Amino acid sequence: MSFVSWILVGLIAGFLGRFIVKDDRSGCLYTMAVGVLGALIGGSLMQAAGHKGVTEFDFRSVLVAALGAVLLLLLLQAIRGRRH
Repeated sequence: MSFVSWILVGLIAGFLGRFIVKDDRSGCLYTMAVGVLGALIGGSLMQAAGHKGVTEFDFRSVLVAALGAVLLLLLLQAIRGRRH
């Protein structure tokens, strides 16, 4: 995937992940970072399960990245919740 594709997948997946988890933080860079990290997490989990990871800009890759973003955001909320 090209650099621009990673950014687009990251933005879409980050937005979906933040929408599902109801994350209250804002910002384009935060959303993109959550989505790109989610793509790495989701892609790694899919490859560990024996399937294709995030390989191209398509609907499946966005869903895998959004799943990873949701997992990342839930982990961050669990860590943040323990500190408060």
